[in-house]
Amino acid sequence: MTLAIRSATPADLPLIAQFIRDLADYEKLAHEVRFDEAKLGEKLFGARPYAEVVIGELDGAPQGFALFFHNFSTFEGRPGIYLEDLFVRPEARGSGLGKALLSHLAALCTERDCARLEWSVLDWNAPAIGFYQSLGARLMDEWTVMRVDGDALTSLAAS
Repeated sequence: MTLAIRSATPADLPLIAQFIRDLADYEKLAHEVRFDEAKLGEKLFGARPYAEVVIGELDGAPQGFALFFHNFSTFEGRPGIYLEDLFVRPEARGSGLGKALLSHLAALCTERDCARLEWSVLDWNAPAIGFYQSLGARLMDEWTVMRVDGDALTSLAAS
């Protein structure tokens, strides 16, 4: 079996969109997927890309992806990478592809002088939590994610 990680191109947009939908199904959040594929492509591959995507392949067939972007740690005084989405198709799980995708991002962190690699995981996803911990990741239990979106975001922006 040949495992490869490559940067996504605009031609991968339908594949990326499908991976996002597949991840949402797995997370029981398909009802929250609202993106417009053309706008997604613009935000990933346009004049000002907001995120990057790598595709994981097994024997030349795309089987997973990671979508990530830079954040910044004021405490460290250095950037970091935030992993927004990581997904490996069920039939490819256990192949080492998930670890390879994370290893690729860790290498990018090192190359780009980033202080850390971070991501969120649903608290019910015990297999993923165990996998991440086996790689040296630690839970950040003392932090709670906050979000403002929709009407609340519009209202806050107008205040």
